[in-house]
Amino acid sequence: MENINKQVEEKLSNTDEQKKEQILADFSVFINYLSEKVELGEKMGLSEERIAQLAEKVASHLAKKEEPKNSEEYLLQRLWQVGDKDQQHMLAHMLVKLAKDQN
Repeated sequence: MENINKQVEEKLSNTDEQKKEQILADFSVFINYLSEKVELGEKMGLSEERIAQLAEKVASHLAKKEEPKNSEEYLLQRLWQVGDKDQQHMLAHMLVKLAKDQN
């Protein structure tokens, strides 16, 4: 699983700026992108818990390094910033459920 963590970190660091802007510019595009990644994780055999842990890593990265591009992202960033670790973990689970609901 450490290998997957490393892959997520590398992917976040190496994401093309233009592609990142396209994904983050519109919340529905972001949720659809997240939905695709959740579906991929499930196909790889990852549990919902593991997917939520990876979502936490992504959310933490976004909260620290990216400016929100819309009101939904601003709300998520603020919720992330004011939440403790348990609340952030629950928010990650909720985002995974939201993404799964897109299918």
